[in-house]
Amino acid sequence: MRKALRLFIVFVLAILIPTHMKANASPSDQPVVHVILFYSDGCPFCDQVLTSTLPDLEQKFSFKLNILLMDVATLDDIDNLYSLGAALGLSKEQVQVPFLLIDHIALVGADEINAQLSGLVDQYLANGGIDLPDIPQLTGMLAKATDFSSVRLGVQLATQTATTPSSSGFPLAEAVMAIMIIAILLAILFIARSLQGKALNPLIGWRDIAIPILTMIGMGMSIYLSYVEISHIQAFCGPVGDCNTVQSSPYAKLFGFFPVGLFGALGYLALLVAWLAGRYRSGSFSHVSGPILFGMAMFGTLFSVYLTYLEIFILHAVCIWCLGSAIVITALMLLTLPHITQWLAISEDEE
Repeated sequence: MRKALRLFIVFVLAILIPTHMKANASPSDQPVVHVILFYSDGCPFCDQVLTSTLPDLEQKFSFKLNILLMDVATLDDIDNLYSLGAALGLSKEQVQVPFLLIDHIALVGADEINAQLSGLVDQYLANGGIDLPDIPQLTGMLAKATDFSSVRLGVQLATQTATTPSSSGFPLAEAVMAIMIIAILLAILFIARSLQGKALNPLIGWRDIAIPILTMIGMGMSIYLSYVEISHIQAFCGPVGDCNTVQSSPYAKLFGFFPVGLFGALGYLALLVAWLAGRYRSGSFSHVSGPILFGMAMFGTLFSVYLTYLEIFILHAVCIWCLGSAIVITALMLLTLPHITQWLAISEDEE
């Protein structure tokens, strides 16, 4: 009886142990492709890749595809990503999120990832799989990387999308850009009329006082953005847009080193000085302070149109502080419009 029991146990073990070992060993016997995706919160194209592309590929390839995620959340993260791009032969303008690395191949943007990633995974699996490339810039970032979980991340992003449907801020940015363009066209129209001697009435009362008030508001916004850019901290963006993505982009610095926020703060300071000179000083400068005010406000509005265009069509991220400054400088351009029309009309009469 005991002998029969022992034979039975040995028989069961002979069946179960190899099967168990085979089941556990089968994944490690298969080739694996390792990739890493760099993304940023608030990036709509990143959300598309995270919630659609990668879950489908993970289901298709199962354990044969290992995905790491790297959240590009700070200015240091941005600099590290630029360094990685440079190591791969990419310029700063070519580096943006979503940014996926497979071997030494960088797929930039949702379109490239959707079009090429599946085919590349098939190719590398046929050749025995591939690990993450041995690049010093990448090695230093892997400590912050996390494993991709389509279910958990998909639920999280879906919840964020459902609770904050307007978080991207693109409709607001498009509306502000349209308002700026219309305001510029109106300014050109009234300037053309002033050349025929038809000037706008001078500013009186609250409309004149609104100029320094708006100027100081715009200066405060620009100083805050300058502080964010210089100190490398996270900006408070509120429920609209992703100002940290905008502030960490290469377009946040003029000529690659001068913060745009600081440039705006200096511009608002110049506007305030010109208004004070025209109101409280006499002399030749006070007579041209009005046209100077308008000229600076017009330049600021045109520059804001350019920056808003970059946010909508290049960076695919919106900065609420930038939109606020754009509204302020456009209002200042319209408020200073009577100054330039009167100056041009008087000059015509004198001629």
